[in-house]
Amino acid sequence: MKSFYDFNRNNPEERLEQYKLFPEMALYHIALHEEMEEEEYQAFYSAEKAAFMYAAPHMHQQRSQRWAAV
Repeated sequence: MKSFYDFNRNNPEERLEQYKLFPEMALYHIALHEEMEEEEYQAFYSAEKAAFMYAAPHMHQQRSQRWAAV
């Protein structure tokens, strides 16, 4: 399954699929985009995507039943 950040936001069909699969995140990002300048939002989105891409593989490598900090 794709994550929120795996979709191509320049493709309208993928953006709609992203909003359908992740409605809360989509609303959050829509609100942020409205409140921030374009450059500020793009920097924020890029940083969030990079942080997620770093954390996601570590979450899948977890072997124990307890949560571990990344």
